[in-house]
Amino acid sequence: MKRGKSLKRTKGARPEQRRFLIYCEGERTEDLYFKGLRADLRSLPVAICLGGEHGEPQSLIRAAIEHQRRAPTSPRDRRTAYDEVWCVIDVEAPTPHRGLDEALGLARKHGVSVALTNPCFELWLMLHFADVTRYSTSASAQKDLEKLGICGYTAARKHVEYDAVRTGYDEARKRAQALRQGAAEGHRRNPWTNVDVLIESLREARRA
Repeated sequence: MKRGKSLKRTKGARPEQRRFLIYCEGERTEDLYFKGLRADLRSLPVAICLGGEHGEPQSLIRAAIEHQRRAPTSPRDRRTAYDEVWCVIDVEAPTPHRGLDEALGLARKHGVSVALTNPCFELWLMLHFADVTRYSTSASAQKDLEKLGICGYTAARKHVEYDAVRTGYDEARKRAQALRQGAAEGHRRNPWTNVDVLIESLREARRA
């Protein structure tokens, strides 16, 4: 036996947590959904920070960019940069957000990914329970989700019970992918969403 050789067993290196910063435009629904998802991922190598800013797309993206910039020197962010920065944005209907295209250009310039839903996030929730293929306004999508009576949502309270939707993710993803197929106009098509792309990024980090 060679002298000086350690007899300690070498432990496998623990994977470094991949950090996500997610800014939500909605007042309550999106926050509740992603906080529920964050709880599901708590014991896995992924960290999610939900931004506290709300508003129209350009101000939301600017807030996320600023948060991304200050994170390496911010004690609240553990002086650690985020690996992925996302903004969750509604296109809105019948009148899309003014300046949405400019906001998306700003996001691309600064490496911020965007999860979009046309008309609104409630469509993504609906896809957990049913196919949705017809055009809807933001108001009608909210009413349709309320009528389901499954996840505690009401258009007035904008509340969602995450436990009621978590098991429907695989179906929601398939339905979202089907909506995007052949949609040459992208997010301008109604209905349309790519929220599942964000969630798949989180799940990939979990499996790493």
